[in-house]
Amino acid sequence: MPAEKTAYAMRDLARLISTAALHGANVGVYAERLLDHELPWTKMRQVYRLLGLVKRYGAGPVDTACGRALDLDVVSVAKIAAMLEKATENGPAPAPRAASGGPAPARFARDPAEYRVRPHWLTVIDGGDAATGADK
Repeated sequence: MPAEKTAYAMRDLARLISTAALHGANVGVYAERLLDHELPWTKMRQVYRLLGLVKRYGAGPVDTACGRALDLDVVSVAKIAAMLEKATENGPAPAPRAASGGPAPARFARDPAEYRVRPHWLTVIDGGDAATGADK
């Protein structure tokens, strides 16, 4: 078997991490975070996808995007790809949004007017003297 295919066939995680680290320190750390799993060989495709992003966009932008994702504690190659597609890896981080004065109302919440002690549709009607059949 050719030497370049041996690491792929043997599922050599250390070699995969070192290959990622050759493209940048953040890429190597990101690959380690991806493979930090109970079953690391199930995450190898994500590292291969990360290396594919290096081939497509270059080592510099991917290293910057990985560094930003590590700062935000986001471990998702799909997010890295989205950052690179939108070219947002070099821009400033967006400021966190402030809450808009409390929680949003629930979708099926009732109108507060419906929670009265005595609703308007419940009224007491004075019956007065009612004539019965025995009185006649």
